[in-house]
Amino acid sequence: MNTTDINTVATKKQSGFTLIELMIVVAIIGILAMIALPAYQTYTAKAGFSEVVSAAGPAKTAVEICVQTGIPANCDDLADQAGWASGDLVNTVVISGTEAAGYVVTVTPNADVQSGVTAAETYVLTGTVADGSVNWATSGGCIAANLC
Repeated sequence: MNTTDINTVATKKQSGFTLIELMIVVAIIGILAMIALPAYQTYTAKAGFSEVVSAAGPAKTAVEICVQTGIPANCDDLADQAGWASGDLVNTVVISGTEAAGYVVTVTPNADVQSGVTAAETYVLTGTVADGSVNWATSGGCIAANLC
């Protein structure tokens, strides 16, 4: 062998990635996907459930206006409005209760596979009347599901 052949072989550079480098990259991508997917699913469910929370707004406002103004004369007779349950995720919006015991606004969602919301994840606002205003507390199945 002459020296020219040895120098040519020694200076020839290889290009590309080794198998271990590729396996490390695939493992890192797998770990990131494993962490990101549940976070994305929770984010999607919370975003879908915001429609249910917004549907409670008009009923909550109707109770507050009635308590503050006295119109209608008996707030216990507040009727549920058909337009309150609008939207794909909202099944019903119901007002119940009395001024003495407190008012309850219950929003029941439709089950939606895409957003991950189930009908058991209700959104319940309980209003306590004090000094002409209403203080609201949140409860329902949405708390256990960490949606509201």
